[in-house]
Amino acid sequence: MKYAVVTGASKGLGASIAERVLQEHFGLISISRNENPALKQLALENGLFYKHITCDLTNSRDAKHAFSTVVETICSSTDNEVLLVNNAGVVEPIDTVGSLDHEAIEMSLQLNVAAPMIATNLFLQKANGTKLTIVNVTSGAAERPVHGWSVYCSTKAALNMFTKTVAVEQNHSGHATIIGYSPGIMDTDMQGVIRSSTEHSFQEVNKFIAYKENGMLRSTKVVADALIDLLLTEEVENGKIYSVNNLLK
Repeated sequence: MKYAVVTGASKGLGASIAERVLQEHFGLISISRNENPALKQLALENGLFYKHITCDLTNSRDAKHAFSTVVETICSSTDNEVLLVNNAGVVEPIDTVGSLDHEAIEMSLQLNVAAPMIATNLFLQKANGTKLTIVNVTSGAAERPVHGWSVYCSTKAALNMFTKTVAVEQNHSGHATIIGYSPGIMDTDMQGVIRSSTEHSFQEVNKFIAYKENGMLRSTKVVADALIDLLLTEEVENGKIYSVNNLLK
């Protein structure tokens, strides 16, 4: 059986990825603070396995428990194929260093870096021959410094290096494939948060306001489809950071 585990599946890119994998007849386990009823209904209509786990992934203990539960559910058989999409993330805190909120820093580190690391570690620990593909949703901000985004840039850069390092290990003695996926600029709540920033905190805010006003934000469906099309039709390169901009050329 094919299963997809998607974090942050209640809305945005996570919801679009979850919807697409259901259309491809994957069983779905969604992990997020809130459940998306439309995903449950779609699974029911198609007779597919569905489970939602309510979890705040900024809480390390809750994240470990949620991922452990999932692993025990679907990684017990070598007949299963598992797709893990570490999608949940946060752009905050948006501000210059010296003005950052310490709790917001810790939350970003937990959600953007620690949670994907914990999930990947547990899945690889318990895979037992299960065919495993891991996608870590990253950002172009991992590749360049952005005023006001020191925490976001740093967490996504760390996630990229983690992805590449795990791939080196798996190429040597493992059985899993792991890639990064940079989804570009999309019409999501995260973009709304960015646009609400002050120019003092984030110098490029007017550029992001213009993206919205000029209709330059891609839909999450387009971005999700590009990812799933890649996974289903291509032999992906272990450790590569794929960009939606290149996939949609």
